[in-house]
Amino acid sequence: MISPANPGGAGRGQVARRAVLASTASVSAAIAVALAAPGRAMATTGSEPVRGADHPPAPEPIPAQVPAGEGFLDVPGGRLWFWDTGGDGTPVVLVHPGSGSALSWPYQQPVFARAGYRVIAYSRRGHYNSTPPAPDDPGVGAADLHALVEHLGLPRFHLLAAALGGYYATDYALLHPRRLLSLVILSSFMGISDPEYLRVTKSLRPQGFDNLPHDFLELSPHYRAANEEGARRWKELSDRSLGGHSVPGQDLSEPIDWPRLETLSVRTLIITGDADLYLPPPILPMIAAHLPDAATLVYRRAGHSANWERPSDFNREVLRFWSGTRFPRTSWR
Repeated sequence: MISPANPGGAGRGQVARRAVLASTASVSAAIAVALAAPGRAMATTGSEPVRGADHPPAPEPIPAQVPAGEGFLDVPGGRLWFWDTGGDGTPVVLVHPGSGSALSWPYQQPVFARAGYRVIAYSRRGHYNSTPPAPDDPGVGAADLHALVEHLGLPRFHLLAAALGGYYATDYALLHPRRLLSLVILSSFMGISDPEYLRVTKSLRPQGFDNLPHDFLELSPHYRAANEEGARRWKELSDRSLGGHSVPGQDLSEPIDWPRLETLSVRTLIITGDADLYLPPPILPMIAAHLPDAATLVYRRAGHSANWERPSDFNREVLRFWSGTRFPRTSWR
């Protein structure tokens, strides 16, 4: 584990912040390269999407990115790449899924930044621009995250994590609850090791499931059929994030069983899509029952990547949650 530095070390935080803000073009350029490709523009609509069972939200164009600085952070056995929009707003740290990287948030970065937040994302070991993990020592995911938090001098912040990133975010929240203002978990098993929970979730995935293409597993069939261009761009970002390699997961600081999860005191929102092949809606109550302060949210006609398939709805609900809005124990959108 990495020993925590002094969270009040303003000098170090300010120096790191000035360094990361020194570059403002390369992050947007990296995302633009990943998204640029010949073909038609992503379908858009000039009016508010019509809602209802037969009229799902229309495909949305990826918005222009807010300028962000970038930097590298050395951690034991590796080096992490991150970007930071800077500013004096409340910090938000985004933790990407196993199929992604710090490039995975083009729908969220400008929206959260323009809402007044300082938005930060990083690539875990082996993902875009970060060094690969050592075969015998992948590092502790929560320790890498804490090293970044200390490096940037973040006193308290919101933490949003997707899929595999939710393992390390949950571990972090259990280790450092006083550093978090809230926790949002999207479509993640959260690293829970309870035997019955593992049996149920494993039963959802037939033999060979993990060998299927990421875009098939993580985008709903409705989205792939209705928005071929959006699905293509999602795959391009995923391919760029992984660099053509399979990236092993990192370690947890210790197992997350039900008794440990029940100590999580951070206000939490857990989200999935009704077409999520990994984490269908009935799994959420199993998790929420062991969280002292949690709400669940399910998006209709969305898969494992609701932040990509339903970005406006996702962003709006997350911003409401960060603002302090109390959600029903269970809600559908």
